[in-house]
Amino acid sequence: MTEKRTYGRRKEDRRPLPVSSSTPPEFTPEQEKMFIEAMETLNAAGVRYAVSGAFALHEHTGVWRNTKDLDLFLPSSEVSKALKALEQRGYRGEICDPVWLAKAWRDGHFVDLITGMSNGVLHVDQSWIDRAFPSTVLGVRTCVLAAEELIASKIFVTRRERFDGADVAHLIYAMRDVLDWKRIIALVGDHWEMLLWSLIFYRYVYPRHANEVPRSVWHELLERFERDLIDPKLDAPFRGTLIDENMFAIDVNEWGHENEIERYRKEHLMQRRRRKEPAA
Repeated sequence: MTEKRTYGRRKEDRRPLPVSSSTPPEFTPEQEKMFIEAMETLNAAGVRYAVSGAFALHEHTGVWRNTKDLDLFLPSSEVSKALKALEQRGYRGEICDPVWLAKAWRDGHFVDLITGMSNGVLHVDQSWIDRAFPSTVLGVRTCVLAAEELIASKIFVTRRERFDGADVAHLIYAMRDVLDWKRIIALVGDHWEMLLWSLIFYRYVYPRHANEVPRSVWHELLERFERDLIDPKLDAPFRGTLIDENMFAIDVNEWGHENEIERYRKEHLMQRRRRKEPAA
């Protein structure tokens, strides 16, 4: 895959990653072979993708997190091409959720093909792939998701059964001197409060390092927050289901609040149909 510059500084000039005693995830030989073949197959087919999940987290923080799968981010327009290439190698393709997820199965193991977030807020486009960081994963020359996109993809993972706040805090801590904050703010868009919340969480965890996040970032987000407190948008919809549609189901089903996740997912599928892109 073609190497692309992700940051303004060379990788070797970045702050050394924190030392961690965490160990790489352990895969069975069959599973590791499948992951390697999947990446090699997509590389040979010219599919545009970036490795995310535990491998990207380790690339940017030095922290290994146990995982049983391989997460590949790609634009929705690439899914059909990816599944076709993998099916020709003996994988079974499956569209699990037309908004964001497909899987490729073989011998009881699978690779996740991810095109966005399940709530329909974030969508992977070509810029995510262009900014991906050259790396080697399981011996395969490939690219991993840039830290900015990895942060954006994790700030909505705040469910009872899974919380990625620690991952976000570790990413900010490890990459704070090279993060492109304008890019992160642009990615979260109208959902900037989730970024502010993540930064406040980071400030609580790492109080001595909060000043290493640019003051301009704090000022911009806090000024937006102050403006909205002074002049609230009285027609702003309830957004609890974008966080967790199960924990906030009572608000929709019994208290009459809007179901924003349903609206976002429908709008995303409609936009994809207008672009004549396949599901997931």
